[in-house]
Amino acid sequence: MYPTHQGYNDTLHGYYLEDLQVGMSASHAKTVTETDVVLFAGLTGDNNPIHCNDVFATQTQFKSRIVHGMFCAGLISCVAGTRLPGPGCVYVDQQLRFKAPVRIGDTVTAVCTIQEIVPERRRVIMRTICTVQDKVVVEGSATFVVNRRNS
Repeated sequence: MYPTHQGYNDTLHGYYLEDLQVGMSASHAKTVTETDVVLFAGLTGDNNPIHCNDVFATQTQFKSRIVHGMFCAGLISCVAGTRLPGPGCVYVDQQLRFKAPVRIGDTVTAVCTIQEIVPERRRVIMRTICTVQDKVVVEGSATFVVNRRNS
């Protein structure tokens, strides 16, 4: 499911800078599985027992294992790299605030909304939010470099 707005070519390139407008938004939802957590820990080397050890996690403030916060950041990257601005953009900055834990079995929805376009620098600044149901679990801001149509 890719955007179909004018200026979007899902086979070669996402949106060009000229096709973007403040307020445009895209999202991706993912239900987090045990396999996702194990693979993420293996890929990153982050084997913190709060994510990987049931016995340890039950003794923490969370009372059970929680999903890596950066897993949600990966969902934001999915939106940016595949939907908006889409293929061809370059992620250059991300500010994140982790507001609530995500647990195995939760469905996380990542939403990116264009807040500002800086044409002279080819920058697009987006508000980034991840939610579980209606609860914000991660929020922040990201900056991307986007190609001009004539580049």
